[in-house]
Amino acid sequence: MKNFALIGAAGYIAPRHLKAIYETKNNLIAALDKHDNVGVLDSFFPDAKFFTETELFDRHLEKIKSLKNGHIDFFSICTPNYLHDSHIRIALRRGADAICEKPLVLNPWNIEALSRMEKNTGNKVWNVLQLRLHPSIVKLKKMIEKQDPKKIYDIDLTYITSRGNWYYTSWKGNAEKSGGIATNIGVHFFDMLGWIFGNLKNMKLHLYEHDRASGFLEFDKARVRWFLSIDYDTIPNHVKSTGQRTYRSIKIENEELEFSTGFKDLHTRVYEQILNGKGFGLEDTLNSIEIIHKIRNCTISPKVGDYHPFAKLSLKKHPFKKTK
Repeated sequence: MKNFALIGAAGYIAPRHLKAIYETKNNLIAALDKHDNVGVLDSFFPDAKFFTETELFDRHLEKIKSLKNGHIDFFSICTPNYLHDSHIRIALRRGADAICEKPLVLNPWNIEALSRMEKNTGNKVWNVLQLRLHPSIVKLKKMIEKQDPKKIYDIDLTYITSRGNWYYTSWKGNAEKSGGIATNIGVHFFDMLGWIFGNLKNMKLHLYEHDRASGFLEFDKARVRWFLSIDYDTIPNHVKSTGQRTYRSIKIENEELEFSTGFKDLHTRVYEQILNGKGFGLEDTLNSIEIIHKIRNCTISPKVGDYHPFAKLSLKKHPFKKTK
């Protein structure tokens, strides 16, 4: 049984980590969040100590070091994107491995600095890249590996996940904290594409707004037109008619990849791999971090040639955000 500490216990993603810690038969010693809406702890670890102040959380971890089995083996990090780097460093300084939600960090140079800390501390940084464990994605990767290595695939990626006005007043609506929409909702798809189709060779950005982004990515083995959005109005009408507020589509050579199911327990599977020393480390996440960094700093290109058809959808004015 390993001992865990968790930072970001009141967040949206924390229950998946708590469930993973519980289902892998490990123990949560302490949790931290500035918000105290953490009743979810009762479902998994009612005896865990909870803190709303970092200083008291840190003092508690220091105190339990002298207790039998008081060492913290892992920190689970479920905090806003811009805090990941700092909280990973806390874990490493405490002599623990860090298990962090994606994006691991916002900039490629943060990876280099964390790599140096790994070497100095002897501890590891693990990233939650659960799409790499999704059955349909694993099957696709195996299929691509069996095909002609020179074949270049044409892919359309569309991901629309509707968000309300709350999004813009949260940290997610602040590009300096979230990295912007392509980072916030696209990084796991970019990681998956790079994992299957190789390194990024070229890219174009056709649209980048507060609620949507679109562009073109050329990998070693794929040409990808992509569109990401949090605006409900961008969802196709045939999907709206079913009452759904999310639309996810990956077409490879105009054939739909079915992965609407299979997401259950992926976090637990990620934890199982990490506990067996086979998780996804810093080197695995670098490709996707470089992609999102390039997207944020890319000049907008004219919508000619290869661009996603949704890139021309009209923009809806938002009371809190100015469109370009």
